[in-house]
Amino acid sequence: MRVLITGGSGLIGRALSTDLARDGNEIIILSRQPERLIGLPENVRAEKWDGRTAEGWHSLADGADAIVNLAGEDISSKRWSDERKRAIRQSRLNSSQAVVQAVKAATNKPAVVIQASGIGYYGPGGDEEITEETPHGHDFLAQLAVDWEASTASLESLGVRRVVIRTGVVLSAHGQALPRMLLPFRFFVGGRLGSGRQWFPWIHIADEVGAIRFLIENKATSGPFNLTAPVAINNDGFSRLLGQQLRRPALIPTPAFALRLVFGEMATIILDGQRAVPKRLLQLGFTFRFPEAGPALKDLLSLRAITT
Repeated sequence: MRVLITGGSGLIGRALSTDLARDGNEIIILSRQPERLIGLPENVRAEKWDGRTAEGWHSLADGADAIVNLAGEDISSKRWSDERKRAIRQSRLNSSQAVVQAVKAATNKPAVVIQASGIGYYGPGGDEEITEETPHGHDFLAQLAVDWEASTASLESLGVRRVVIRTGVVLSAHGQALPRMLLPFRFFVGGRLGSGRQWFPWIHIADEVGAIRFLIENKATSGPFNLTAPVAINNDGFSRLLGQQLRRPALIPTPAFALRLVFGEMATIILDGQRAVPKRLLQLGFTFRFPEAGPALKDLLSLRAITT
């Protein structure tokens, strides 16, 4: 297969491109600074784009087997000022606009476009299970996801299969999320965040990559899919598992007001969860390597020990 990946230098993009290339597929990463992407695996190359248009690279979409659109600024790197919110939103809409332009210009349309989104699509949730049929929420993250998903919807009228991946928190030995969670425990001050009752929609990086590949290769798939582990856990339970794996106590909670003071509106990522389940993936027979948080954390922490 020939697969184009926008946002291919990020956590998911790197893991996906490496996994696909290992099987002999041709992977093209679109990057604004391709010269910085050194040490790419065999069968992976980087091409320049401006993140806004199809200028200079649209011919690569012609005859491609898949485009995976992951590009967008990190939502958790800075506090959410109005300016920051605009930048987060525009980065996603601009990249999607470029993908749409490239696909429309292609004589031989790509077989499938995988459109990234987030589990925040559903807004803050309670204890009810959230499936792909659950209506969207109305906060910033929900509206961001709604707009992001809609930005490539026009491709369906061109006969292009389109799959939307609503991804939870991706846990990886090399990502940012897990190290941030581990730090308090290493100093013996770990514990639940806020009440701890909020659900934590997570997924192991191996299952994130496996699910995307499954959706690329399964020609019967289209529409939205929740990419979260099937066995739900709340923040308190996850924190206890972290403590057990590190042999540290999980006794010191961080109050909600302190998190809101530090992170502002962005604290919703930590304090408001969703009990999201991957209903459609399970119905299609996708098998998760790490359906439960305990074995997932054991695997990831063993990888960190090897690589650090």
